[in-house]
Amino acid sequence: MTTPLDAPFAIWNWDTIPAEPIAEGITRQMIYGRALMVCRLTFTPGTVTAAHKHVHEQITFIERGRVRFILGTEERVLGPGDVVLLPSGLWHGATMLDEEVVLIDIFTPIREDFLK
Repeated sequence: MTTPLDAPFAIWNWDTIPAEPIAEGITRQMIYGRALMVCRLTFTPGTVTAAHKHVHEQITFIERGRVRFILGTEERVLGPGDVVLLPSGLWHGATMLDEEVVLIDIFTPIREDFLK
């Protein structure tokens, strides 16, 4: 997607952002600026994201569904309205439970590895 980095501001609606399949059972929509990225991910029930870590600071908002997160050495089940902060370098992963899950991930700096 194109981001108007030289504009004084930008407005989007998720309904107009293309969704791209990124893995089996996962689609992603992205909006980003110079230093901040927002991704809206939709997962089919039972999808597992492998535990990993990265240098990016991340906030994840659970919009729909229930998710079992690995957060460092702990496991937590979170649902709609819950928000989790993942500091840079935190080992984390997730298993989508019994329904479709929609997560909003916010990253800083932007995930250059997500851009084509």
